[in-house]
Amino acid sequence: MLKRTLTAAFLLFASDAGLASADDDRQIRLSVPAVLSESGLMKYMLPRFTLKTQVRVELVSPGEPADVALGDAGTPVFVGMCQTWSIEVLAPGNKGASRFASWIADTTGQSAITGFKVDGNQPFALPVEEEEIDAGQFYDGDRLRGRQVSRTHCGRCHVTARGDESLGIGSTPSFFALRSFEDWDVRFAIFYVLKPHGAFTQVEDVTEPFPEERPSPIAPIELTLDDIDAILAYVASIEPAALGAPLAGQ
Repeated sequence: MLKRTLTAAFLLFASDAGLASADDDRQIRLSVPAVLSESGLMKYMLPRFTLKTQVRVELVSPGEPADVALGDAGTPVFVGMCQTWSIEVLAPGNKGASRFASWIADTTGQSAITGFKVDGNQPFALPVEEEEIDAGQFYDGDRLRGRQVSRTHCGRCHVTARGDESLGIGSTPSFFALRSFEDWDVRFAIFYVLKPHGAFTQVEDVTEPFPEERPSPIAPIELTLDDIDAILAYVASIEPAALGAPLAGQ
C-alpha cells in the first residue's frame, strides 16, 4: 500500500513538473531598452509572434531577469534609430526564448519588422549585408547611419535598400542603379546642388537659406556634412545594379 502511494505521489509530482516546464516555455521575458519599447515596434511585432507560436511575451527593462534580450549583444536582426539591434538568448533551456530568436531572424519575423510603419515611414529595416568594397574606394562615414539617413530623406523618391522596392517613385533611379555609374561618388557627394535637389535640400554651413520669394516646394531636407559622408559610406557598400552593357551607336 505504501509503495503504491509513493508511486502515485511521484507520478503526480512528475506530471506537475512537466506542466510547469511547458508553461515556462509558453511565456518568456524579453529585455528591451525603453527607446525601442517606446518606438511602437514591440506592440506591432509581438502579437504576431504570439499568434503564430502561442508563446506570450512580457517586456522587461535591461538589468531585470529575462530569457531573451534585444540590444547590442548577440546576432544582428534589424537596424533603426541609428543603430543595429541584436538578439541574445539568455536562457538557452527555455524553448520559448529559442523560438522567439529563430522567429525574429526568419522571414516571418523580418516581415513583421519591415511591415511596421509610422506615418507612412518604415523606421526599421534588415541589417546591411557586408559587401566587398573596391580598394581605394574607402569612405570613413558611418555606414549604418548613412542607410538610415538615406531611407528617411532620399526614400521619398528613391529605393535606397533591398526590401524597399515598393517605396519611392518608379521613374526615379534606385540607389543600386546610381551606384553602377562610374562617377556615382561625385553624384552623391554634390547631389544637393544638382537638379531637382537644390530646390529643397540644405546642408548646414554649406548652402544658403532659401530665398523668401522662392521657398522649398516640399518639406525641406536638412543635412550635415557628416550625413553626406555617411550616405557615401553606405552607397559604397551596396552592390551596383546590373544594367547591362552600354548601347552601341548605330
